[in-house]
Amino acid sequence: MLVEKSEIKEVHGISEEQKQRMMDFLQGAVYCWCKNRKNEWFAARDLLGGDNTRWEGIPMFALYAKSEDREQAGIDAGWLLKKVLDNDKRSYEAMKEGPVKQYRWNGGEDI
Repeated sequence: MLVEKSEIKEVHGISEEQKQRMMDFLQGAVYCWCKNRKNEWFAARDLLGGDNTRWEGIPMFALYAKSEDREQAGIDAGWLLKKVLDNDKRSYEAMKEGPVKQYRWNGGEDI
């Protein structure tokens, strides 16, 4: 769960199955980050390698494929990440650095 509650927007243009696969993928990426880089801040771009043209072969590619708009695909990935973190049993801090929202596991609950 996010310590700071704020709006979570829905991502449109993908199926519910695609959305669930993306959220599962992001959850795994978050757990890996927290296990290997404890106390470090992360954003969606950190978990996904930054350049969404490299998303081919992972569930996130559907965000890019639906419009081929790199910026919108990154924004949508950020909204899905926020939803994943808000639904997680663990709690996360959030901060905004420029246009990018970053998160950090606060150590509550085990990985």
